[in-house]
Amino acid sequence: MTMIGTPQLADVGFHAGELAVQRQAGVTIDAARLSGMLGPVTLTARMAGFLSDRTFLVISGRDRSGRLWTSPLVGRPGFLEVLSDTSVAVHAVIPPGDPLRGLQAGQKIGMVTVEFATRRRVRINGALTVSGGDLLVVDVEQAFGNCPQYIQQRVLVPDEIDGAGSEHVRHGSTLSMEDRELISAADTFFLGTVNPERGSDASHRGGPSGFVRIDGHGLWWPDYQGNNLFNSFGNITVNPEAALLVIDFATGKSLQLSGTTQIEWGEPGRPGDDGHTGRIARFTLQRLVAGQVLPVREITHTPYPRNLALTD
Repeated sequence: MTMIGTPQLADVGFHAGELAVQRQAGVTIDAARLSGMLGPVTLTARMAGFLSDRTFLVISGRDRSGRLWTSPLVGRPGFLEVLSDTSVAVHAVIPPGDPLRGLQAGQKIGMVTVEFATRRRVRINGALTVSGGDLLVVDVEQAFGNCPQYIQQRVLVPDEIDGAGSEHVRHGSTLSMEDRELISAADTFFLGTVNPERGSDASHRGGPSGFVRIDGHGLWWPDYQGNNLFNSFGNITVNPEAALLVIDFATGKSLQLSGTTQIEWGEPGRPGDDGHTGRIARFTLQRLVAGQVLPVREITHTPYPRNLALTD
């Protein structure tokens, strides 16, 4: 397991893992057309406006032992603040019981913020320079929008938590029946991966309810056609560490999983390959944290209109 180190200078362009997956998928030319998205960042006024209106954020980073986790944060509009054209502040407290409580500065973290109601999302990667109390400050190295594919339309509202706290959080290494039911019903999860040189990344994954399967070997899900950048799969190719976050938006309950992921390439359209890409991701659980409750509730939910049918 890679331990936390001192952030280096910003990296730009595709790394070796991303290029390898692009070649195997046969999309090198298509990906090259979008390589400018990964160039040196400048947070525009439009980006700053979008971030300032957000109330939901997911971060991926390492705990004090060096283990990778993906955690949710919520706040009122303005809790994401653009400080400069290369710096973002997060005004939020990582709650007791969350594995990233006490998140250490001096590492590269990944973040993704989603506006579910309009199906918009932005990914931000960079060096965490300040971490304490209710403040995180990130020197941004990458910031780019992703397409609205597979984002389920939700309207979330703030909600008071009755009796929730760290005493309700369960740490372990085995999925309970409640955990399995949450995963099997999910139409959304968040995936944290990490590149040894470039640090952590957080991304959104969506599909029809049940697109994440559970079997005797762990969890797995099909890969869908996307922007061909393969940021997550590129990281997994060179480093299998991965962290999943699954949320029941109706109740606010969350499940955080940490382990490893492998990419299985095979015949497109085989059972379970809903996206007909030939790619399936298989996750092996090592540690979990269950029972954190987010102070938000879903009041409306409309599935993504072009969700793919399950094939098994």
